Amino acid sequence: MPSLTFILPHWLYWSGLVLFPLVAFFMVRRQAAAKFQARATNLPVAYLLWLFGGFVGLHRFYVRSFLGAVYIPLFIAILFGNSRGRQARDQVSGARNDLMGAKFDAERFQEAAKQGRDSAQAMFAKAEQAVAATQDQFAAATADFEQWQMVSGGFAIAIAVLLAIDAVALPWLVRRCTEREGPAGPMPMAGKPPAEVIEDVTGPAAEVGPTRQVHSRITGAIDKINGFSGEFVCYWSVIAVFVYYYEVIARYVFNSPTNWAHESMFLMFGMQYLLSGAYALREQSHVRVDVLYAYLSDRAKVITDIVTSAFFFIFTGALLVTGWIFFRDSIDVWEVSFTEWGIQYWPIKFSLVLGAVLIILQGLSKLIKDVVALTRMGA
Repeated sequence: MPSLTFILPHWLYWSGLVLFPLVAFFMVRRQAAAKFQARATNLPVAYLLWLFGGFVGLHRFYVRSFLGAVYIPLFIAILFGNSRGRQARDQVSGARNDLMGAKFDAERFQEAAKQGRDSAQAMFAKAEQAVAATQDQFAAATADFEQWQMVSGGFAIAIAVLLAIDAVALPWLVRRCTEREGPAGPMPMAGKPPAEVIEDVTGPAAEVGPTRQVHSRITGAIDKINGFSGEFVCYWSVIAVFVYYYEVIARYVFNSPTNWAHESMFLMFGMQYLLSGAYALREQSHVRVDVLYAYLSDRAKVITDIVTSAFFFIFTGALLVTGWIFFRDSIDVWEVSFTEWGIQYWPIKFSLVLGAVLIILQGLSKLIKDVVALTRMGA
């Protein structure tokens, strides 16, 4: 199998984190407002499965064709060939090292023999025999490696030929499946307003508890900002699906593990964790121990929230200050990671600052609601 040498460019990584959620926003809103008839099968979906899962016949199963099972043993054969190929490659590497060591010894004993040292000639002859033996081992290991490469490549060519045939046949397969099963009928969402189809997380928080009836322009604006940020970063999880999909295929099908997939994703998830904290606070999704709190009256709950908010602002304020220090130090030296990929670190450390600002704003929104609620209760 050929090797994949693709390395994710830094500009594509950062632009993807910004543009992909925006495109997802547009697609979700458009789909929610759409009115259309559902079909048993869809040609664009069939081609999507052909592109990303065709090597195991997913596109065939989608159109109810069980000939997709033909792909599975071919793909298993590729994985088996790659596994044996990796073992053979290790043997080639070991044989090459042995050969280099034997040649080094032979050259050293040859030089000693020229200088007339005792037993040097016998040692040189023995070293030459070792060179010949290791050359045979290296040749055998290389031949074994090339054989398994040909096996994997042959099955890959077979899959490629089948995929090329199916690429032409897919429209006919989709039509046949639709004619056999008929239309699926109207979508459950058809005709409904978008608000009834998907939850608008960018809107005001749907709170429970004593502050559920408290709303103002300031708290509403903060809730919308954090609703947008929460939905924005949630789409990053879809990016992770594509990246790890590529990593698995590259590693196990093409024997080409990446040096950027894991690093890019754990950094992305770290930023997602920081930027979604405010949204989780808005939705009251953070872990809390409410063994006693749940039994308090609404008035006692509001007072408790106001008093304990001091601890919240102490810790989030510390996060903001230390995050700003980390970000400033990072951008002063244009810090990058110590890996081969060398991704910039200052945007990641800026997420500390941005996440702290967002969660402090949400804490202020909660505090305002608590104060207003307590006032209405006649404090």
